Amino acid sequence: MIKVVKMVVNGKAVEIGVDERESLTDTLRNRLGLTSVKKGCEAGECGACTVLIDGVATNSCIYLTVLAEGHEIITVEGIRRKDGKLHPVQEAFIEEAAIQCGFCTPGLVLTGVEIAGTGKKYTREELRVLISGHLCRCTGYVNILNALEKVVGVKDRA
Repeated sequence: MIKVVKMVVNGKAVEIGVDERESLTDTLRNRLGLTSVKKGCEAGECGACTVLIDGVATNSCIYLTVLAEGHEIITVEGIRRKDGKLHPVQEAFIEEAAIQCGFCTPGLVLTGVEIAGTGKKYTREELRVLISGHLCRCTGYVNILNALEKVVGVKDRA
């Protein structure tokens, strides 16, 4: 059954008819052309499909598009600053060489945006736990953690 969904995607109002069973990943990639949203495991375990829904990092492969009604969806295509510069998390990923093949990068960046948005400082171990829903086969996570530490700062280990 087709249902019309109204949501905001990367700052733009979107109204789209979708099958009630369609995942948000499929809608974003196939209908809206937002290819930063990757299809990986399609079971919510690898993080490649991560988007921000009302500011919360969410696996879009297990999130039905119909549930996005009235919500704000942000993909990597939507995090560039108004002055055209990259988001600080993206800059840190570049500076720390936290990118290799790039498949997991959009999801990790968006999780980093959520983490940075808290305004808190974290220990390296806390950051490791916060990104544990992402699978990266290339980097070994060291540079990713370095990039996140650069953005959010490091909490004192008291």
